[in-house]
Amino acid sequence: MYKTYQEEFLLRSCDCDFMGSWRPSAVMQTMQEIAGAHSELLGCGRSALIQQDMVWVLSRSEIHMDRYPKINDRITAETFPTATRRWFFPRYYFFRDEQGEALGYAATLWVLMNINDRRMLPPGDVARLLPENADLPLPMGLPATVDLVNGEENVLRRRPAYFDLDVNMHVNNTRYADWACDALGIEAMRKYCLETILVNFDAEVLPDQTITLHTTVNGSHFRVAGYHEEKMHFEIGGKLRERNAD
Repeated sequence: MYKTYQEEFLLRSCDCDFMGSWRPSAVMQTMQEIAGAHSELLGCGRSALIQQDMVWVLSRSEIHMDRYPKINDRITAETFPTATRRWFFPRYYFFRDEQGEALGYAATLWVLMNINDRRMLPPGDVARLLPENADLPLPMGLPATVDLVNGEENVLRRRPAYFDLDVNMHVNNTRYADWACDALGIEAMRKYCLETILVNFDAEVLPDQTITLHTTVNGSHFRVAGYHEEKMHFEIGGKLRERNAD
């Protein structure tokens, strides 16, 4: 049984932002890919689930970055699942540099979705394919909810584009990090990095839905909420850290 899974990789320029640091959406892409690779080894990856009209969908994510690596740094990313919580599948992550020193850690909650009617599904037989990992130390608890942030609200509109969509024909979870950074603005991202990133997904965003992004920043805390018409589809929040603190 593959209790954990890890990959080592070289950080390329396409993984980094204009400051040369690992881009938040690329962090989430790494999390998505290693979770998918581990699931394939366990027999519950996309190739197996899609035959049953099922897919994995991310429900909640929380990332803590102690420091962001730079272009050409070597990184090790490790992941493992733990026991299901009702209909939710927790999964944890560690990020380390070439010397084995901590870069950050994360936790996610995944659910199963029927690809045809978009309904959430119970864990069922999939839960029995996961390893028993109660003995492994956890970097944190389950992902938290996004806190409200008081302050002046900035609003902009965004419509999903080609690059936003994935094979499930909705906006991929990793793209919301880019949307949040875009909403915060270039000058903010030049001065700050995202020390913590919390993402709560309430409903998928489909290609024909125009999303209104409501952004609030108060000191080091931020929140970006995405609405289609009157319904909130996602929230991203967390804490900013000055880049020179790295």
